[in-house]
Amino acid sequence: WYVLEVFAASRGSWLGGIPVCAGVMRANCTLSPSSNLSAVPTVSDQAAAMQLSQCAKNLATSLAELRTASQKAHEACGPMEIDSALNTVQTLKNELQDAKMAAVESQLKPLPGETLEKCAQDLGSTSKAVGSSMAQLLTCAAQGNEHYTGVAARETAQALKTLAQAARGVAASTTDPAAAHAMLDSARDVMEGSAMLIQEAKQALIAPGDAESQQRLAQVAKAVSHSLNNCVNCLPGQKDVDVALKSIGESSKKLLVDSLPPSTKPFQEAQSELNQAAADLNQSAGEVVHATRGQSGELAAASGKFSDDFDEFLDAGIEMAGQAQTKEDQIQVIGNLKNISMASSKLLLAAKSLSVDPGAPNAKNLLAAAARAVTESINQLITLCTQQAPGQKECDNALRELETVKGMLDNPNEPVSDLSYFDCIESVMENSKVLGESMAGISQNAKTGDLPAFGECVGIASKALCGLTEAAAQAAYLVGISDPNSQAGHQGLVDPIQFARANQAIQMACQNLVDPGSSPSQVLSAATIVAKHTSALCNACRIASSKTANPVAKRHFVQSAKEVANSTANLVKTIKALDGDFSEDNRSKCHMATAPLIEAVENLTAFASNPEFVSIPAQISSEGSQAQEPILVSAKTMLESSSYLIRTARSLAINPKDPPTWSVLAGHSHTVSDSIKSLITSIRDKAPGQRECDYSIDGINRCIRDIEQASLAAVSQSLATRDDISVEALQEQLTSVVQEIGHLIDPIATAARGEAAQLGHKVTQLASYFEPLILAAVGVASKILDHQQQMTVLDQTKTLAESALQMLYAAKEGGGNPKAQHTHDAITEAAQLMKEAVDDIMVTLNEAASEVGLVGGMVDAIAEAMSKLDEGTPPEPKGTFVDYQTTVVKYSKAIAVTAQEMMTKSVTNPEELGGLASQMTSDYGHLAFQGQMAAATAEPEEIGFQIRTRVQDLGHGCIFLVQKAGALQVCPTDSYTKRELIECARAVTEKVSLVLSALQAGNKGTQACITAATAVSGIIADLDTTIMFATAGTLNAENSETFADHRENILKTAKALVEDTKLLVSGAASTPDKLAQAAQSSAATITQLAEVVKLGAASLGSDDPETQVVLINAIKDVAKALSDLISATKGAASKPADDPSMYQLKGAAKVMVTNVTSLLKTVKAVEDEATRGTRALEATIECIKQELTLFQSKDVPEKTSSPEESIRMTKGITMATTKAVAAGNSCRQEDVIATANLSRKAVSDMLTACKQASFHPDVSDEVRTRALRFGTECTLGYLDLLEHVLVILQKPTPELKQQLAAFSKRVAGAVTELIQAAEAMKGTEWVDPEDPTVIAETELLGAAASIEAAAKKLEQLKPRAKPKQADETLDFEEQILEAAKSIAAATSALVKSASAAQRELVAQGKVGSIPANAADDGQWSQGLISAARMVAAATSSLCEAANASVQGHASEEKLISSAKQVAASTAQLLVACKVKADQDSEAMRRLQAAGNAVKRASDNLVRAAQKAAFGKADDDDVVVKTKFVGGIAQIIAAQEEMLKKERELEEARKKLAQIRQQQYKFLPTELREDEG
Repeated sequence: WYVLEVFAASRGSWLGGIPVCAGVMRANCTLSPSSNLSAVPTVSDQAAAMQLSQCAKNLATSLAELRTASQKAHEACGPMEIDSALNTVQTLKNELQDAKMAAVESQLKPLPGETLEKCAQDLGSTSKAVGSSMAQLLTCAAQGNEHYTGVAARETAQALKTLAQAARGVAASTTDPAAAHAMLDSARDVMEGSAMLIQEAKQALIAPGDAESQQRLAQVAKAVSHSLNNCVNCLPGQKDVDVALKSIGESSKKLLVDSLPPSTKPFQEAQSELNQAAADLNQSAGEVVHATRGQSGELAAASGKFSDDFDEFLDAGIEMAGQAQTKEDQIQVIGNLKNISMASSKLLLAAKSLSVDPGAPNAKNLLAAAARAVTESINQLITLCTQQAPGQKECDNALRELETVKGMLDNPNEPVSDLSYFDCIESVMENSKVLGESMAGISQNAKTGDLPAFGECVGIASKALCGLTEAAAQAAYLVGISDPNSQAGHQGLVDPIQFARANQAIQMACQNLVDPGSSPSQVLSAATIVAKHTSALCNACRIASSKTANPVAKRHFVQSAKEVANSTANLVKTIKALDGDFSEDNRSKCHMATAPLIEAVENLTAFASNPEFVSIPAQISSEGSQAQEPILVSAKTMLESSSYLIRTARSLAINPKDPPTWSVLAGHSHTVSDSIKSLITSIRDKAPGQRECDYSIDGINRCIRDIEQASLAAVSQSLATRDDISVEALQEQLTSVVQEIGHLIDPIATAARGEAAQLGHKVTQLASYFEPLILAAVGVASKILDHQQQMTVLDQTKTLAESALQMLYAAKEGGGNPKAQHTHDAITEAAQLMKEAVDDIMVTLNEAASEVGLVGGMVDAIAEAMSKLDEGTPPEPKGTFVDYQTTVVKYSKAIAVTAQEMMTKSVTNPEELGGLASQMTSDYGHLAFQGQMAAATAEPEEIGFQIRTRVQDLGHGCIFLVQKAGALQVCPTDSYTKRELIECARAVTEKVSLVLSALQAGNKGTQACITAATAVSGIIADLDTTIMFATAGTLNAENSETFADHRENILKTAKALVEDTKLLVSGAASTPDKLAQAAQSSAATITQLAEVVKLGAASLGSDDPETQVVLINAIKDVAKALSDLISATKGAASKPADDPSMYQLKGAAKVMVTNVTSLLKTVKAVEDEATRGTRALEATIECIKQELTLFQSKDVPEKTSSPEESIRMTKGITMATTKAVAAGNSCRQEDVIATANLSRKAVSDMLTACKQASFHPDVSDEVRTRALRFGTECTLGYLDLLEHVLVILQKPTPELKQQLAAFSKRVAGAVTELIQAAEAMKGTEWVDPEDPTVIAETELLGAAASIEAAAKKLEQLKPRAKPKQADETLDFEEQILEAAKSIAAATSALVKSASAAQRELVAQGKVGSIPANAADDGQWSQGLISAARMVAAATSSLCEAANASVQGHASEEKLISSAKQVAASTAQLLVACKVKADQDSEAMRRLQAAGNAVKRASDNLVRAAQKAAFGKADDDDVVVKTKFVGGIAQIIAAQEEMLKKERELEEARKKLAQIRQQQYKFLPTELREDEG
C-alpha cells in the first residue's frame, strides 16, 4: 500500500494530507525486515521452500530498486515536508471542528471497532509520541537542520493524526456530552498550537541561531505541552484522579501552619485511630494499584476512596502530632506526614500515567515502587508515633511491606530490576542466608524476652523477604522471555526503562537533599545516588550518539549529556558547601541547583522516549508463563508463610509461654524454609538456555551421525543419489542454510557471554538449521561425480557440525553469565572455529556453483552487502575518511579490472567467468563495508549519502554482471548473452568511476594522492621490467646516443622533482586543491624522470649491463621513496602539526631527499670507471637500510608465503655473501657493481619472504618474533660486510681483507638461524624430502591423482559410432566404459587406503618417519612406491585401452590384458603393504576391502570383454567358396594365418618373460616372493 501511496502522491493527490515523502520514508522503513528471510532452510516441503526462496529474492530485488527510487524521490521532495506537515495539521484541526459540530447535534457516532477503552489507550500512548516528536522538532529547528526538521515535522503530523482519531473516538464513545465537548475542544487546541509550532520551526530555519525566534519556539512548545496535558486529562477517570490529587494537596495545607493545637483525645485512643487509618490507607493504595489494570471507572472509585482515607489518616496524624511533648518531636511527625502526602501524590500520578498508557516502559514498576514508598512512609510515621509493646510495630510494618511487594508476583511480564539471571541467583542466596539468621533470631529473642533485638530481627527478615521477592520476580521474567516460544525483545538505541529509573532516582535524591530533616549522612547518600545515575545517563547518551546515524539525535544526545553533567557539577559544589555548613542559605542554594538538573534529566527522558530509539519489549508466551510457575508458586508460598510466621511471632512476643503457639511458629518456619529451598531449586533448574542447549546438542549429535553414515557410503561408492530434486536447488538450499548458520555465530557468542535471556532463542534457532543442512549436503554430495569433491563437501559439513557442537558446549558452560570470565575465551575460540568452517564450506560451494554457472549465492551475497550499507548504526570507525577512501579506491579498481577481464573471457574462455564472478562478489563485499565506513566518516553528510548511494548503484551493476556471467556459462555460444555481458561490464566500469568521483568530492587532495600513488606503483613495475631487460643484455639505445646527451636532462628533471616534493609536503597542511595539484605534478615529473633515466641507461650500451642496472635501481629507489611520501602526505592531510602522521611525513621527506641525492651522485659517477662501483655500493647500502626499516615496521604484509619460500630466498644471501667477499678481495669495480646489484635483490627478496612467512596465520607469536629477529640480524650482518668492502675499496690492505671471513661467518650464522626459524614455522609437518617414506607417500598420492585423472577421462568417453547393420545390437561399449570407470574408482580408493596404511605404520613406529638407515625401511618404501606406480600405470593403460576399444582402434584382447595387469599390480600393492602392517588394523581392513573391489571390477571387465569376444567369434559367419580351386586356396590361406599367429604368440611369450626378468632385478624381496 505504501507503494501505491507514493505513486498517488507523486501525481498530486494527498492521502490524509501526507505527500510522497511519507511514502518514501515508509518504503525505507519497510526494507529492513525483508532483507533476511531465514525461514527458507527450515521448510521441509521442497516446492514450498523453493517458492518461498524465489519470492524472497524477488522481494529483495524489488525493495532494492524501491530503495534507490525512494532516495531519489526523497532528494526531490525533502523541502516539502514542513509545508506538508503544516497542511496535515490544519486539515486535522478542521476535521475536529466538524466533529464538534456533529457532537453538538448529537450526531457523532463511534467508528467500527472503536470503544471507549481502546480510544482512551490510543490517545494516552499517542500523547507521548507527540511530545517526543515535538522535542525532536525543537532540537532540529534549533540546530538549523532542514532535512531532519522536515522529518520531525512529518512524524509530529503523523502522531497528531492518530491523536485526533483517538480524541474523536473518545468523544463519540462517551455518554457524557460535556466530556465529549471538552475532549474535542482540547484536541483542537493541540492542533492549533502544533500548527503554530511547526510554523515557528519553519521560521527558525530561516534564521538559525536567532535568539528571539528560539524564544518564541520554546514558548509555543510549552503552550502545546499544556494543551496536550489538558487533552489527556479529559479522558474518563483522569479527572477523578486529578480531583483526588487536588484533595490531597488541599488536605496537606493543614501541615503548613506554624503551630498545631494540642490534642483533645487520650494517647491510646489517638494511637489506635492512627493505626486503623494507616491500615485503611495502605489497603486503599493496594486498591489503586489493582484498579489500573481494570476499567477506567475502577480507577476513579479507587482514587476517590484513597483520597478520603488519606484525609482521615492526615487528621489522625495531626492529632498524634498534638500529643508530642516537645517542638522537635512535633516537627518530626509533621515531616513524616509531608513525606506520606508526597508519596501519595506520586502513587496517584503513577496510576494515572499507567492507566493512560499501559504499554509504557517501566510504568508498572514505577507504580509498584510508588506503592512501596507509601507503605514505607506510613511505617516510618507509625514507628515514630506509637508506643506499643516493643516488637509489635516492627511486626506491623513488616506485614505492610510484604503485602505491598506481593503484587510483583502476579504477572511478571516486565523487568523488575537491572539484575541479570545470575545476579538473581546470588541475591536469592544472600537474602535466604540473612532470612535464615533473622528467623533464628526472632525465635531466640522471643524466648528470652529480648524484645528490642526481636524487633530488629523482624525488620531484617522483612527486608530479606522483599529482596527475595524482587529477585524471584526478575528471575521469573527472565525465564519467561528466554523460552524459545516467547518473542524475544530487540535492543533499541537507548533503554527507556533505564532513563525512567534514573529520572525517578535523581528526583527522589534531590528531594532528600533539600529536605530540612535530612541528616549529613542522608545528604551524602543522596549526592552519591545523583552522581551514580547522572554518570550512567551521560554514558548512555555517549553510546547512543555513537550508534545513531541521525545527526540531529547525535548532537542532541551529546548536548543533553553536557547539560546533565554541568548541572550535576554545579549541584555537587553546593552539596560540598552544605556538607561544610548546614545553614538555611546553603540549603537554599542547594535547592536552586537541583532545579536545572531535574529539568535537564526530564527533557532527556522525554527525548529518549522517541519511538525511533525505543527497544521492542519481549512478549512472554503461554509456554514461558508455564515455565515461570514453579518460581512464582515458591515465592508466593514463601511470602504467605512468612506473613503467618511474623503474625505468630508478634503474639509470642507478648506471651512467650504459650506452647501451642510455638508449635505453630515452628510449622510456619519449616514452610518458609522449604519454600526458599524450592525457590532456589526452581531458579537453578530454569536457568535460561540450559535446556535448549541440551536439546540442541542432542540434535546436532544426531546430525553428525547421519553425515558420518553418508561419508562411509560415499567411501564405498554406495551413496544413493537423490532424484527428487535438482543439483541447483540443493546447492541453493545448502548455501542458504550455511549463510543463516553464519549469521547466528556472533549473536550466540554474545548471548553466551552475558545475555542469558537470548541464549535459548539463538541456540534453538541454530539447531533448527542442522537437519536441513545435513539433508542438503548429502543431497549435493550424492549428485557430485568427482569422489574428491564429494568427500570435501561431506567432510566440511561434518566439520561445521562439530564446530557448532563445540560452540554449544562452550555456550552452555558460559550460560550467559558475564561473571563466568573463565568460559569467555572458550566461547570466542569456538565462535572463530565455527566462522572458519562456514567460510570453508562457502568457498567450496561458490567454486562448485560458479563452475556450472550457478550464481544465486553470489547475487545474494552482493545484495546482503548492499543492504548493510543502509544500516543506521555502522560499527565504530577505527580510521579516518582517508583510510577508508584508500581501501574503497583499491576495491573499486579491482572490480573494474575484473569487469574488463570478464569482457575478454566472455569471448575467449567463458568457463573462467565463474571464478571472476566469485572474485567480484568478494571484492564488492569488502567495498560495501569500507564504503559504509567512508560514508560514516565523510564530511559533510551529503558526501556520505552520495558515497553510499553510488556504492549501492555499483552493487546493482555487479549483480547484473554476475547473473549474465552465469547465463553465459550455461550457454557459452549465445551471442546475445555475450553482448549483454559486455554492456553490463561497461556499466560496472562507469559506476566505479562514479564511486571514485564521490570519494574525490569527499577529499580532492587525498583522492589525487591515491591516483598518484597508483601511477608511481606502475612506474616501479615498469622499472623492474627494464632491470630484467638490462640484466639479460637486451637494453640498447635506438640510435648512437651517449650518456652525456641525457645527463643534463636527468639532472634538470630530478631538481624539478625536488621542488614538487616540497610542494607535496607543504600541501598536507594546506587546502585539498593545492594538495591535489602537488600530487598530480609529482606523478607527472617522476614519470618524465623515469623515462629520461631509462634512455640514459640504454645509451650506456648492453655490453655494460651492471652499470645500466645501477642507474635504473637509483631511479627505482626515488620512485619507491616518492610512493611512500605520497602515502604519508595522504595520511597527514588536514592533521594538526603535533599529530604522529606529521612525523611520518617528515621521515618520508628525508628519505626522498636522500634517494634523489643518491640518484644525482650515481648519474655523475656513471661514466667514471674508477668510482662507479663504489657509488653503486653506497647506493645499495642506503637501499638495504631503507628496506630494513620497512621490514622492522609493524605493518602486516598484504599476503603470506610458505616457509619453503623463505628458505629458498636465503640461498640468494649466501651467493651474494660469496660475491661480496670476492669483490672485497679483488677490489675490481666490475665485481663491486655486480655485488651491489645482486646484494640489493637478494636482501630485498629475503626480507620480503621472511616477513610474509612470519605472518602466516599458522605461525605462533614466538616463532614469528624469532624469525623477524634473525631476519634483522642477517641483514645487519650483511650491511656490516658491505660497509667493510667499502672501507677496503677506499684503503685496500691485507689485514682488512682477512677480516672479510669473520663478517661472512656472521652472515652465515644468521642465515642458519633463519633457516631453523623457518623450519619451526613448519611445525611438526616439517619433513626430509629425501626420506624414502615421504617419497612413498608422495608417490601414493601421485598415483591416486593419476588414477582420478584417468577416471575423469573415462567419464568423458562416449561409445564409438555403430555401423548400421540390420537386426544387430551391440551394448559392449557401454559395458566397457562402466567397468573401466568402476576399476578407476576402486583403484583410487585402493591407493588412498594404501597411503593411510603407510601413515599408520609410521605412527606405530614400525616404519620410521626418517629412518636412520635408508636401506632398512627404505626397501619396504621402495616396494610400496613401485607397486603404487604400477597400479597407476596399469589403470592408465586400462583407460587408454578402453578409450581405443570404444573408438574402434584396439581389440578386446588388449582390454582384457590391461584389466589383468590392474589386478596383478593391485595384488603387488597389497603384498607391499602387508609386509609390516598389523593385519587387524582399521587401515589394513580398508586396504583389503579396496583391493577386493579392484579385483572384482577387473574380473567383471575381463568377463564382459571375453563374452563379447566369443560372441563376436560365434557371430562371424565364414563364407565357404563352392569352387574346388577357390576352396583349396581358402584352406591354405587359413593354415598360413594360423601358423603366423602361433609364431607371434611364441614371440610374445618370450618378450613377456624377458620383461619380467628385467623387472625382477629391481623389485624388493617381498615382491619377488610374490612373483615366484
